[in-house]
Amino acid sequence: MTARKDSDTLVLPNSLMGRLCAACSDEWSDYTGHAFVRGLGDGTLPEPAFRHYLAQDYLFLIHFARAYGLAVYKSNTLADMRAAAAAITGILEVEMALHVKYCAGWGLSEAAMAAVPEDPACMAYTRFVLERGMAGDILDLHTALSPCVVGYGVIGKALADDPATRRQGNPYLSWIEMYSGSDYRELVGAAVAQLDRLAVSRGGEARFVDLVQAFRAATVLESGFWQMGLNAAGR
Repeated sequence: MTARKDSDTLVLPNSLMGRLCAACSDEWSDYTGHAFVRGLGDGTLPEPAFRHYLAQDYLFLIHFARAYGLAVYKSNTLADMRAAAAAITGILEVEMALHVKYCAGWGLSEAAMAAVPEDPACMAYTRFVLERGMAGDILDLHTALSPCVVGYGVIGKALADDPATRRQGNPYLSWIEMYSGSDYRELVGAAVAQLDRLAVSRGGEARFVDLVQAFRAATVLESGFWQMGLNAAGR
């Protein structure tokens, strides 16, 4: 899977997101081409790894809703407040319900996932995002969020487009279809556009070096989230 090429098809190279990906190309490739991701594509990912990931992703979504709550507070325009509020509603009322329904197919109930201890890898990334938002401004916050929001779309599309991806009998095909689908692509486009708007209003060009540092750290932590699943399966 060639992550850079697939990233460019979703993210224009001259957008802030495209420039961040280029500045952190090694970390971005490690994240989007991680062994966990390759296991999703060829269907060889151990099921315990995926179940552990799913349970932690439930907790992850809760903290992401908190992050968008912080985005409302950090916004200085009504448009940005509405966008963040819509994201909160989408996570809590739509995405959480879809995640719970999806996980039920893997034998995971919502009560069971809510009771799972938070893995250090989940804690590391979500708290980093919140810290960036609290210490910085809304541009810092969205930069820290972007490896997840945009990255999943890049990964989903890359796997969907890869002829080597296993279709027949792949237990993870529905995950690939979810993150390569038009609904998620629309979300990715909105996130990329929002990052560009914030870069203009918040002096992103002058702060690019600092934004790269935050993006790199967040991307490494996302790779750690994949590795967390493999570690749980003894890989």
